[in-house]
Amino acid sequence: MGMKSVFISRSARMLLGLGLMLLSFASDARACAICFSGLTVTPGQKLDAADEAVLAAPFGSQGHFRVVETVKGAGADGNIIMQPGLATPIADAVMSFDGLTQGEGKQPTPEGKPLLLLRDKDSDTWTSLGAMAAEYAGWLRQLVETKRGGERPKRVWPQLTLTSSYLSDAEWRGRIAVVIPRLESPEPLVAAIAYGELSRAPYAITRLLKPRLDAGQIAAWINDPKLASRQAAYTLLLGIVGGPDTAVALEQQIDAAMKARDATNLSAMLAADLELRGPIRVDWIEQTYFADHQRTLPEIQAALLALSVHGGAEGTVPRRRVVEAYLYFIKARKPMAGFVAIELADWEAWDATADYVAIIRSKSVKDPAELFGILSYLKLSPLTTAQTASLPSTDQQE
Repeated sequence: MGMKSVFISRSARMLLGLGLMLLSFASDARACAICFSGLTVTPGQKLDAADEAVLAAPFGSQGHFRVVETVKGAGADGNIIMQPGLATPIADAVMSFDGLTQGEGKQPTPEGKPLLLLRDKDSDTWTSLGAMAAEYAGWLRQLVETKRGGERPKRVWPQLTLTSSYLSDAEWRGRIAVVIPRLESPEPLVAAIAYGELSRAPYAITRLLKPRLDAGQIAAWINDPKLASRQAAYTLLLGIVGGPDTAVALEQQIDAAMKARDATNLSAMLAADLELRGPIRVDWIEQTYFADHQRTLPEIQAALLALSVHGGAEGTVPRRRVVEAYLYFIKARKPMAGFVAIELADWEAWDATADYVAIIRSKSVKDPAELFGILSYLKLSPLTTAQTASLPSTDQQE
């Protein structure tokens, strides 16, 4: 038996192999984890996944639609669609601490507007995303054209995606440029599509928008109660475009949240503060959230999520500094050490190998999911063999 896996029992090896296989197939998105959980498919993803997309206006008897604009596919304007039961529901995307979730469905009045209808090539059934004025057809075609079917991006933990809508960095740069001018458009479905794409864009790409952002407009959106579900994404944008006064205001909000033990929007506020203040603020996060054992689990998770976003972006806060913060977290919070294991493995940051071997030895981590993360890391680490050479085989202990 090779020394690299001497501490992994037969059952753990089976679980590890299955888990790694599932992760390799399921996790390909690089969306900002603060804004997008990957557990809800956005309208833009549905548009990407469809083979045909048209704007079709109802006419004549119920269930009859005439195509007024072809957005995607080989259809032609003027074609007739006959499908009873097509409605115009718009389900808002709602931001919670767990990410993007499905909100309450609305049944807006079409007011004579055509419907945005989608269909897969293997299906005869059309699906409606909602009503939209025909004047936005050109914008929809621009959006569709930003996806050119390039190489699938590398998996980054912990995002999971439920659709095959993958974009390269170049495609994302094109897409984000198309959607930013349409944020909070007076056309509800246009606004929903634009926000959905912003919410799942990689943070590294979103940072490139700084010259095009209006801090005053973003602050107004953040303070609009009707847009509370979109607060996290807009808080991140404010961190990108804001200045020293923005940082002061954010830190006052963070201090108030700390006193109240409130983690609402905390990950976004911390990430925005890191963008504004830079690496020096990481020291404060280490001492405030990792060293202080009075902090709640949601607060700790929010701090880790903020660091994760910056580690993935390699921007204002270098990934190396985020790795160092994770190493500090592992030492300060041994029972939670598995929280950062898979991400460290994704980044091929093997500095935690000795600490993780010691944690396995001490049995400090009890949670099976965390153990899975740590074992995954150690299985991949090139330093594991040397660190485990003195360990007895668990197969022998069994």
